[in-house]
Amino acid sequence: MHVSQATWRTNSPTAEGLSVLAASEPQWVLAFGNEGLLRSVQPELHKAFSSAVLMGCSTAGEISIDGVADDSLTLTAVRWDRSTIKTSATELRNMEDSFDAGVRLASGLPHEGLRAVVVLGQGVQINGSALILGMTQALGASVPIVGGLAGDGGAFVKTVVLDGEGVSDTRLVCAGLYGNHLQVSHGVYGGWSAFGPARRVTKARRNVLFALDGEPALSTYKRYLGDYAKDLPASGLLFPFSVVSAGGKEEGLLRTILGIDEAEGSITLAGDVEEGGYLRMMQAGTDALVNGAEQAARGLNIQHPDGLAMMVSCVGRKLVMGGRVDEEIEAVAAVIGKGPVLAGFYSYGEISPAHNGAECLLHNQTMTITYFSESA
Repeated sequence: MHVSQATWRTNSPTAEGLSVLAASEPQWVLAFGNEGLLRSVQPELHKAFSSAVLMGCSTAGEISIDGVADDSLTLTAVRWDRSTIKTSATELRNMEDSFDAGVRLASGLPHEGLRAVVVLGQGVQINGSALILGMTQALGASVPIVGGLAGDGGAFVKTVVLDGEGVSDTRLVCAGLYGNHLQVSHGVYGGWSAFGPARRVTKARRNVLFALDGEPALSTYKRYLGDYAKDLPASGLLFPFSVVSAGGKEEGLLRTILGIDEAEGSITLAGDVEEGGYLRMMQAGTDALVNGAEQAARGLNIQHPDGLAMMVSCVGRKLVMGGRVDEEIEAVAAVIGKGPVLAGFYSYGEISPAHNGAECLLHNQTMTITYFSESA
């Protein structure tokens, strides 16, 4: 396995720069950057990597071996020695189509020998947990699904995905990885702490939360936010919900706020919540989030140091950490060492198996790391 990377922070990649990456004859190229750069450079990318699976998305920040950048373009090229890759894509018609789109997307991959799936989706008009449920129904629970939902800084207005057809705000793309030599390891952790009591979800429909303890959800949420309430929905990134079991135990699954409806008093979340379940508000500081990223890295099983560490972290974490955001990337690098290449982005939703290795889920406000390598 060979991994190479290049980042352009102030301009588009030159033909010479692309040719250096293309010289390694990669089968898989990941492109993370802002929408403008992705659109402008898309023809050159398809020309330079015509024989590779090309996929990427807009972001709320790009992650590379150099740290975190905004409004840049990071390309990571992977050449497998003993593994193969296939791709599938589909249109997302609307948010209600998320489950069916997941079924279509996963059904487009050959299932025999499938070891893992990497998926990228748009981040604002999608129900990410429904997408994963659809993919899991088509693939079965034994195939790990990883990846994330695209961002557009912190605007939550328009996100795009890059695939073999070009750049689109309606398409979803995934890559299936195959081969007995492929090794995939996962780490996921948050670092948020709870405040306030757990409140019962008394009315919800999929990812729309209407009532907590019989009161309009938005009113209850605003009461806890205080002065931050005037900046909703953006300030909601700083105060996600934690899913709590009926027995009061935190399940390690967070849900962030995508939007609010003042007339209905409802909150739209990035993933589903169950009516009758419980939610608790969360908050965090930089040190706790950096420690969470370190814990995610410690959850990896790295047997071969020449692999790819794909990192997808939440835009909410980036907003909390501000100018110290590089510290969580540095914490991960310190744990996994100098051999692996780091690549990824800040997202509107992170996709990974749960921290205990259970089913694949849509996470919010977490650092997720997937380590890809090949055995000899």
